[in-house]
Amino acid sequence: MERDEWLWPVADRIERRHAAYLDAKRRIEKEWGGLYEFASAHLYFGLHYHQDTDTWTFREWLPHARHVFLTGDFNGWDRTSHALAPLEDGVWEIRIPGASAKGLGHGSRYKTYVQDCDGNWRMRLPAYTFYALQDQTGKDFSALVWRPEKAFRWSETGEEVRPRADFSKQTPLIYEAHVGMAQEKEGVGTYAGFTRNILPRIKDAGYNVVQLMGIAEHPYYGSFGYHVSNFFAPSSRFGTPDELKGLVKTAHEMGLFVVMDVVHAHFVANIEEGLNRLDGSDDLYSYGGRAGTHPYWGSRMFNFGRDEVRRFLLSNLRYWLEEFHFDGFRFDGVTAMIYFHRGYVDHFGTYANYFGAEVDENALIHISLANDLIREACPGTGLSIAEEVSGMPGITVPTGEGGLGFDYRLSMGIPDFWIKLVKEFRDEDWVMGELWRTVTDRLVNVPQIAYCESHDQALVGDQTLAFRLMGAEMYTRMSVDSSSPVVERGMALLKMIRLFSLFAGAEGGGYLNFMGNEFGHPEWIDFPRPGNGQSYRYARRQWSLADNPRLRYKFLAAFDKAMLCLARTLDLRCCPPARLLSIDEENKTLAFGLDGTHLFVFNWHVDRSIPDYEVPVEIPGKYRLVLCSDSACFGGFSRVDEDAFFFTRDDASGKPRLSVYNVNRAAQVFERVREQVTEG
Repeated sequence: MERDEWLWPVADRIERRHAAYLDAKRRIEKEWGGLYEFASAHLYFGLHYHQDTDTWTFREWLPHARHVFLTGDFNGWDRTSHALAPLEDGVWEIRIPGASAKGLGHGSRYKTYVQDCDGNWRMRLPAYTFYALQDQTGKDFSALVWRPEKAFRWSETGEEVRPRADFSKQTPLIYEAHVGMAQEKEGVGTYAGFTRNILPRIKDAGYNVVQLMGIAEHPYYGSFGYHVSNFFAPSSRFGTPDELKGLVKTAHEMGLFVVMDVVHAHFVANIEEGLNRLDGSDDLYSYGGRAGTHPYWGSRMFNFGRDEVRRFLLSNLRYWLEEFHFDGFRFDGVTAMIYFHRGYVDHFGTYANYFGAEVDENALIHISLANDLIREACPGTGLSIAEEVSGMPGITVPTGEGGLGFDYRLSMGIPDFWIKLVKEFRDEDWVMGELWRTVTDRLVNVPQIAYCESHDQALVGDQTLAFRLMGAEMYTRMSVDSSSPVVERGMALLKMIRLFSLFAGAEGGGYLNFMGNEFGHPEWIDFPRPGNGQSYRYARRQWSLADNPRLRYKFLAAFDKAMLCLARTLDLRCCPPARLLSIDEENKTLAFGLDGTHLFVFNWHVDRSIPDYEVPVEIPGKYRLVLCSDSACFGGFSRVDEDAFFFTRDDASGKPRLSVYNVNRAAQVFERVREQVTEG
């Protein structure tokens, strides 16, 4: 509240929320000894082998079930031979001595057979399923025991040395990726293939964080992984759990952090393989009635006020951090988590809307506890990113100060702005002031992850910026030998948009790119479905386009790499906000300064290049050009002398100005040269 005076009218509600969070945490610490111990449900529930007693145990929380059995290939799928006994608090349990479970081991398939509260009998997958396989029809999942004779080792000693970085001082440069569509051939990619072929690309391109989508098991491939059925099971489409561990291990050896795109707002409504009505009741893991179903997604919303659900989700975070060594999470659908209207409203204009009856305060408590858990599990290195569109106050404020505790918030308004601008306005009608305000508009003291497009903008029904700018000519005019005004305009604007989004939009935060967009991947994403003949043609990435020396895609990739190199040099996380130096609407030129020693000049004009164009600078002196989007190595026309030095002169008021050749549809970055002083 001291940071934002507009919050004082709702101070009592902020205090109440914070007190409720503290009460919940104190109760957990009193009953469990700590948050980390509370988040241990995955060690108790599900199927586990205990070597010391040569016993298998299986437990499930089904408070409204009438009868529960464990069945699988170990007992010839006899549905009623292995009955679970009811314990306290709705927990069911069976213990199977090793001598009586000769068929139960690595590779065994199993399910539960449940008579629910309405008397219906159903074959179900356990809530704590650690690996699941889909049959060839794609209509049936079975839980599977993953206990290979040779256990995965993170190192010769069994421990892994994770990459170390303080992201309070280092800029996270995030490469958003989907394992299944990361290959070029039509089909489903694998963890092993991603490790072998894609991780080296990400490292070479200059990114330091890999954000993996669709990791938790989901029955429908086309959901992009956002309709999860089995929260503790890595998707078997892409390979085995050990192959996912191998991916993370290799990434860490390269110095890359790995963040999981985690879906904790909702779960798939499917009955057979998901959590929905696991014991027949409508409010087991979800809210009951209308509050329990997302009105547009058709999925079930978690009940964050229930201890068993909170423990399930927190244990899920600990499981991915410990078992697979993920370095943090990008939380999907945070807006849907924290509001009962799920974010589908248009009234976030006043702070009162963030503190009304539509806010799920249990979700706020849960999110705060989740971020505390990440800090405890990965001290100093765990990343926590919120996909949150409403601008909830305190989203990145530490939990100890009354906030939700995220490290970063995705700046979702930036890509929406670029798409609208490119789609609805002529280049001549772009307003420089609006461009600056939109990309730099952010909540006070909220570190943002800036981006100009993610997977959302690449899906069928939308278009990537590259495709919007260049359209069908991407298929015919991307040869380095061809000439196309459409392609030349598109490439010029795409480079400028990406550079502007990063350096003007990522104040105190980071940057995100969806795989393939760094080189202007020409096609949308469309997963196999009946409407496209179950085709994988668009569920892949054509890396060969960027590798082909005869195509212009290589120029976009080279510019992206140079742009990230500059971002690392400047260390954006520690930079003060970009400072607007001049807006020239007539000449469609924007200039801003960064860290006092770098000058960014963007000329968005259709055809106006201006010699001896004077730009204000923050510090006088000698400057050199360090990055120019018009350079030939980036597919430009090299209209600027890139080896020249530039010297400031004072204007009539005594303020320093730099005279540059301001070429159209180009961005130039100048760096102040520090002269060495020789003593004596």
